[in-house]
Amino acid sequence: MGQLEGKTAVVTGGSSGIGLATAVRLADEGAYVFVTGRREAELEAAVTTIGPDRTTAVAGDISKLEDLDRLYAAVRTRGNGLDVLVANAAVGAFVTLEQTTEEHFDQTFDINVRGTLFTAQKALPLLNDGASIVLIGSTAADRGVEAFGAYAASKAAVRSFARTWSSELKDRGIRVNVVSPAWIETPGGTAAFGDEETARAVKDNVAATVARGRMGRPEEAAAVVAFLASEESSYIVGANLYVDGGANQI
Repeated sequence: MGQLEGKTAVVTGGSSGIGLATAVRLADEGAYVFVTGRREAELEAAVTTIGPDRTTAVAGDISKLEDLDRLYAAVRTRGNGLDVLVANAAVGAFVTLEQTTEEHFDQTFDINVRGTLFTAQKALPLLNDGASIVLIGSTAADRGVEAFGAYAASKAAVRSFARTWSSELKDRGIRVNVVSPAWIETPGGTAAFGDEETARAVKDNVAATVARGRMGRPEEAAAVVAFLASEESSYIVGANLYVDGGANQI
């Protein structure tokens, strides 16, 4: 039996990258997983990858409250409540202070901050006592990465949420923690660099400067999420676990 046998989980942004790897890992640990994302074709492929008997896909945008309502209506129909919530959906792009537009700022904060908040808030009636909420942050929140200001600020807000919500939900035994990846090789990460040549240059730089000597794999971040979702981490609350190959540590 897996560590999450009989549990029910939700993974936002679960159709690719860290989200998909997390959904696969949680299902492998025995959970039934609801995944959501904006692209239906990728969601359908995700269901095939995870296993149709272990997952339900609900297309939606976490910045739209009506889409979150549809997601949780599907979870409610299953009748087992919710044991694990992984708030992974996010967007990011390299834009300098000078280049920042209202549209860029609003999209970043509508999804990464507002969307994450209401993802958690609307889950509250379904969350079983003792549930685990895992927020996906970023090492960008701690570093002054050039042209990544709006994204970094949004992830700093996510880190702050974990502390506040841990205090608010402690009486229900609900734990809230953050996983902060860096240099994980995902389709979204490559897209953020703008082109393949830039992405390749970044990968080469990571290989030369990060202790692990390579980009991380989505499965490595997913393993940490699964740990925080399980009772193996029962005494970890409000923490921020780095999955960064040592980039922020040494």
